[in-house]
Amino acid sequence: MTMKRFRFLTSGESHGKSLNAIIEGVPAGIRIKPEIINEELKRRQIGYGRGDRMRIEQDTIEIKSGIRLGKTTGAPICLEIKNKDYANWEDVMSVIGYEYPTEEMLKKIEEKSFTKVRPGHADFAGAKKYNLSDLRDVLERSSARKTAIEVAVGSVAKQILKEFGIVGFSHVVQIGDVKLDFYPKTYTMIKEKAEKSDVRCADEMTADRMRNAIDKAGEVGDTLGGRFEVIFGNIPIGLGSYVHWDQALDGRLAQAVMSIPAIKAVEIGAGVDSAHLRGSQMHDEIFVGRNKETYRQTNNAGGIEGGISNGETLVVKGTMKPIPTMKKALSTVDLKNNTSALAHFERSDVCAVPACAVVAEARVAIILVDELLTKIGGDNLVEMKAHYGI
Repeated sequence: MTMKRFRFLTSGESHGKSLNAIIEGVPAGIRIKPEIINEELKRRQIGYGRGDRMRIEQDTIEIKSGIRLGKTTGAPICLEIKNKDYANWEDVMSVIGYEYPTEEMLKKIEEKSFTKVRPGHADFAGAKKYNLSDLRDVLERSSARKTAIEVAVGSVAKQILKEFGIVGFSHVVQIGDVKLDFYPKTYTMIKEKAEKSDVRCADEMTADRMRNAIDKAGEVGDTLGGRFEVIFGNIPIGLGSYVHWDQALDGRLAQAVMSIPAIKAVEIGAGVDSAHLRGSQMHDEIFVGRNKETYRQTNNAGGIEGGISNGETLVVKGTMKPIPTMKKALSTVDLKNNTSALAHFERSDVCAVPACAVVAEARVAIILVDELLTKIGGDNLVEMKAHYGI
């Protein structure tokens, strides 16, 4: 049995020519539909509180290799999203170093350069780490714009998982101080209502309050963060491991979600609420049915025990801080002369929590498909399904 690993590498800048990804380890024979990837990209772009950039870009994927006649071939898959805004940044983002730049070109570059650090962003640490004098070089790659191509990779992962009945969704449970207190009875109902909401909230009254909070923050040039949940069902028992720390499923999921720009906390299952529960309340009892099948009545573990999936629904929660690029400028330092200044402002969102939830879906799917491929192996879909028992 050939063990497979789902690996990928991305490249590209916020205002560069394109965003790219190369995916390795996808078995042959899996149907991948570009229209499904484009639907995922659209989900990332929409949402109440999003900025002007989303009206410029209408992200569409171009599959450049690894798929023939709609199915994977086993070769690396290359994906590309072109940045429409690049047409306005071509001189500034040119890869060519001109020995004798024109005065007009120098002026364009100077207009887009900045040295006033945005607190909360990668500007200060990034400039120091890479010895950069123009913070444009930090912004372009640290920007959350790069998550667009990650969502495309995640869509490939989700299409693979669906072959095995593993599906998931996300929904927003808090924006600013507004929290979702009323949950629909089933995950299906939560998903249906969240997908229809421009704040990805499953309760319309709460959604209205979230929009009002976003409007109020925007009026004063401020931003809002929040919390979301990513939920995947039909997870097989045995993904992950307790043998080594870096193989624990919850650890891998936490790293994947935590490394999304602006995420400050990740929880599995009951998460931080575990601190308030006694052991007898926290741990999910196991019962045996009439046909000797096991079942549980609670899922505080969020589908993971000892770093291994236990067959219950996977629940991953993320907390996103308010976006650090805002009109209400904070006090900072100008790295040009190390003097006090007000932070640089670049067009930005007031709130991107709904979009962040979609990105987190993609990150979770990527980890799950990697763990699935590692567990069952197979160079093609037929082998994989035989190993899986379907």
